[in-house]
Amino acid sequence: MKKTLTAILLSLAIACLAFVRPVLAADAASGAKIFSTNCAACHMGGRNVVVAQKTLKQDALEKYSMNSMEAIIHQVQNGKNAMPAFKGRLSDQQIEDVAAYVLEQAAKGWT
Repeated sequence: MKKTLTAILLSLAIACLAFVRPVLAADAASGAKIFSTNCAACHMGGRNVVVAQKTLKQDALEKYSMNSMEAIIHQVQNGKNAMPAFKGRLSDQQIEDVAAYVLEQAAKGWT
C-alpha cells in the first residue's frame, strides 16, 4: 500500500511538472525590435513626447517608481493617461522583453 501511494504521488508530481509553463527569460534584443515598432513614436531615445518629464531615463524611472520589471510590465499592459494599454496587442513575453530592453537602455543612458 505504501509503495502504491508513493508511486501515485511521484507520478502526479511528474505530471504536474511536465505541464507547467516554463518561466521564460526576458530578451532585451527582442524587446528592442518590439519597442521600435510599438513604443518609439512616443519614447524615441528614452524620451516622452507627451509628458516631457516622465522619460524612460534612469533618474525619471526611479523618481516615478518605474524602475522595475514589474512596474514597467504593469504600465505597458494597462497603459495610463495618454499611453494606451498593450495587453491583448502584445503577448506577455513581448511585454517582458520590452521591459527588459527599457531597463537595459536606462542603465546605459539610452546610448
